[in-house]
Amino acid sequence: MSKLRILREFVAVRWFRPLRTRAAIERRQRRLLRSHLRFLRWRSPYFRDLLATRSFSDLPLMDKSVMMSRFDQINTVGVGKDEALALAIANERSRDFDADLGSNSVGLSSGTSGHRGLFVVSSAERDAWVGTVLARTLPRGMLFGHRIALFLRADNTLYESVGSRTVSFRYFDVYADMDDNIARLREYRPTILVAPPSVLRLIASAADAGGFDVVPQRVYSVAEVLEISDEQRITASLGQPVLHQLYQCTEGFLAHTCEHGVIHLNEDNILVEREALDAERFTPIVTDLRRRAQPIVRYRLGDVLRERTSPCPCGSALTAIERIEGREGDTLLFRSLDGRDLPVFADVITRALLFADGFDEYRITQIGESRLQIALDTLDDRSRRLVEDEVHALADRLGCERPEITFIDYVRDGSVKLRRVVQEWGDRRW
Repeated sequence: MSKLRILREFVAVRWFRPLRTRAAIERRQRRLLRSHLRFLRWRSPYFRDLLATRSFSDLPLMDKSVMMSRFDQINTVGVGKDEALALAIANERSRDFDADLGSNSVGLSSGTSGHRGLFVVSSAERDAWVGTVLARTLPRGMLFGHRIALFLRADNTLYESVGSRTVSFRYFDVYADMDDNIARLREYRPTILVAPPSVLRLIASAADAGGFDVVPQRVYSVAEVLEISDEQRITASLGQPVLHQLYQCTEGFLAHTCEHGVIHLNEDNILVEREALDAERFTPIVTDLRRRAQPIVRYRLGDVLRERTSPCPCGSALTAIERIEGREGDTLLFRSLDGRDLPVFADVITRALLFADGFDEYRITQIGESRLQIALDTLDDRSRRLVEDEVHALADRLGCERPEITFIDYVRDGSVKLRRVVQEWGDRRW
């Protein structure tokens, strides 16, 4: 770890890269893209072949299947997929994440899609990531003395490198006993807490019961879609005026929340093309302009983002996002009264359930045409009736047939990422 590289990136992001206009952002993106394409032609066999006959805009889209099948040809540090995968799996099984491949960190990511991904990050990229994340997460006015608690499914030297004499770090394994984790967390007394919403809900429940008395300066939601009901519960229980988010995945550090709690794309380092889903929503196609060990170029994420329509009061020209709504593949399909399939985005149906009460945890799964399976942690006549009423009212507003609903008990599974809305009805795309 190079402390000088971390400091240089921190200072640049925090103070010397304001990017107050779209023109400034686009100039930086064009400059970084030209440099990145030159590097790819030189170092990546996969992209060298493609760029010999195509321009950037003509490159085929990437996804996880392409990345995994062409891993050896895409990466530029000579890391073989089999070797990296074996090490990452061994780390996962042992829950000991200290081993690297030379100076490169490797790891696995399941993602909300459930498909396994493999990532490799060089030491220079790790340092740049640390500097960027710290610049965008540490509260204004206090740079030193922070205790950062990270709840993750897998530790990695990428995360461990956050630790220093001025900022301490502690990793909490989400596979460990949660009562023990919360006891350790209470003893650590973090100033910054970073965890998936499903874990934050458990910490919030402990706080409500008097078992967790710490009020962090800032709380970040990561790794899972943050639903509105979860956000309201967590902010109230943990004493937070705003629940911040970090949009971080295998494909890079994609977005952060500003001081006003608005999500901004990190367009100083990434280029985002948009595949429109409707008038408000889009799926991002991401190019990381600085990531070179494992290039991410025109990578279609499959997430559903909704852009903010009003300017952010922070003044940044970085694109502001209203919500990260979930996976495109988990968009439900209701049947309209004239027989057409009508897409119902995850955010739309979870908002409908805001008006029902009597339960804490839920999951909505489409299991067939006009058939929903809804899991509730409190399964009584009242909660069933309220949920059924709201789902049917939504269908009526949309001009759709009312779906058939079956109810089951909610079972929490901490080994996978929380998905409130799941599409399991065949392989259909709308």
